[in-house]
Amino acid sequence: MQPLPNTRHCFVCGLENPAGFGIRVHADDQVAEARFRFRPEWCGFPGTVHGGLVATALDEIMVWAIGVRAGRLTYCAELTVRFQRPVPPEAEVIARGELTANRRDRLFLAQATLQDNGGHLLAEATGKYVPVPDELLPRMLADFSGDPPAVFVRRPG
Repeated sequence: MQPLPNTRHCFVCGLENPAGFGIRVHADDQVAEARFRFRPEWCGFPGTVHGGLVATALDEIMVWAIGVRAGRLTYCAELTVRFQRPVPPEAEVIARGELTANRRDRLFLAQATLQDNGGHLLAEATGKYVPVPDELLPRMLADFSGDPPAVFVRRPG
């Protein structure tokens, strides 16, 4: 898998966002993946990462999976998450996402999982995504620390 460029300000992948996750995403032609640790201050109940932040990580990995497969930046239109086990802070987790359907570059379907190092499923998600409007792309692409055109080259479906 190849490393993907980060943004500067994104809550999940932003390198300059001190409150955020700061994850590094890697991908091949089919799957996006990130290995990272949730911080203790992101817990809801003691010893359990807040479910909203787990959902945020799953959403992010699906956006990247769509980006590398379809060459599009997208917004989440619908997100369904199933929480299987409590996610502990500070333990390494692996988020994996993939594009499952491209509906004429107007709607993208994706799925993602979050597992621990032992392969135990912690959470899984499906999502529906829509393209970022063209007029917003320059500002979004300018926030990347790497070369986003190399990542977001449109590929046949």
